[in-house]
Amino acid sequence: MSNVALGNHILVEFMNCDPHIMNDVATIERDMVDAARKAGATVINSTFHHFSPYGVSGVVVIQESHLAIHTWPEYGYAAVDLFTCGEMDAWISFDYLKECFKSKSYSALEMKRGSVNLLTRNDFDMTTMREKAAEWRNPDFYTRNVWFTDKDEDQALSLRFTGEVFFDVQSPFQRVRILESTKYGKMLALDDMVMTTINDEFHYHEMISHPAMFTHGNAKNILVIGGGDGGTVREILRHEGVEKVTMVEIDGEVIKACKEHLPQIAAAFDNPKLDLKVDDGIAYIKNAAPQSFDIIIVDGSDPVGPAEGLFSVEFYTNCFNALKEGGILVAQGESPKFNEKAFAELNHTLQDIFGKENAPVSLFYVPTYPTGMWSFQYGIKGGIAPKAITNETAIDAFVDAKGLRYYNADIHKASFATPNFVKALIKK
Repeated sequence: MSNVALGNHILVEFMNCDPHIMNDVATIERDMVDAARKAGATVINSTFHHFSPYGVSGVVVIQESHLAIHTWPEYGYAAVDLFTCGEMDAWISFDYLKECFKSKSYSALEMKRGSVNLLTRNDFDMTTMREKAAEWRNPDFYTRNVWFTDKDEDQALSLRFTGEVFFDVQSPFQRVRILESTKYGKMLALDDMVMTTINDEFHYHEMISHPAMFTHGNAKNILVIGGGDGGTVREILRHEGVEKVTMVEIDGEVIKACKEHLPQIAAAFDNPKLDLKVDDGIAYIKNAAPQSFDIIIVDGSDPVGPAEGLFSVEFYTNCFNALKEGGILVAQGESPKFNEKAFAELNHTLQDIFGKENAPVSLFYVPTYPTGMWSFQYGIKGGIAPKAITNETAIDAFVDAKGLRYYNADIHKASFATPNFVKALIKK
């Protein structure tokens, strides 16, 4: 009896792989495409997703069928399907991927799919189908569809990116990468979380700086903790009355990456008013002289890794002590729809330290952050109220002169208006 089949299916388990490779969507996409080509396949398109913090899923569609993968980096494991038809030898792809993934052990099960002796061929007119097929011409290059996904257990944000990696360094603190999204341009990712992109960074950087500057009205000496991309100090230094900005960023690789690849954001690192320190901001504020700064801005990432200590009671108590009377603290405050627990706990901490009426929340929107809604949380050492500003004319003159694209006087006041669900979150 004939053993001819329509397709050949190899189910592969790669084990004890390099976990860094297993979590790198750009590398896996490249290796899967190359594996198909080395076996003589014609690549039609590729679609790959990276899931934060762990895991890559993807498929390479080939003229001869497909190659598919899902990885579990925390186990150094990849499940791979190699499905081919025609003369293609999928074992060539298997051997190539085994080397690429640095797999120390593996299993493989080969199955014949579509046994011809069990099937009956249908006779039907292919003429019209061929005419329609001729209208669809694959371009000379295959279509890449690579996705970066930031998610928690229940929701996710995905950005399509080109698959190009311009900077990729594992610093002593975190993995620092510069990628390029198709919608928002080049972006900074730290430990697989989107920090900023060229096309929407102004949402964040204008709102972390200008509301505090105009609420204070006469800030001369400013401390920025974190902010390695440079956008916050760029905005602060637009204010001509500023005499000195001290910036303390723990990871010099972030500064290097952004100076090289995001110069529009990292535009003020050469300003003579900036005192840039590559150091631990938590230790710096602990040792700062009392009443040193008019404004302290905590431009940190999510409360994991090197930024975890930026959410502690001790840290914010030290910030309070380092602020002058009438001073203002601004902290990256997480999302009330994505990181509800961290959002509420931070506000409660600031209420305890600065007083219930001196810990307002400013809400704003960043398209590339999960849920879009984000916050800055304030600690005010004095009686000033951000919502009660009266210098709208000066604000809008500044906005026009500096070409700001998000912040204005109306946005300033409106950002401190909190929805009822946010009020409920921060109520003690």
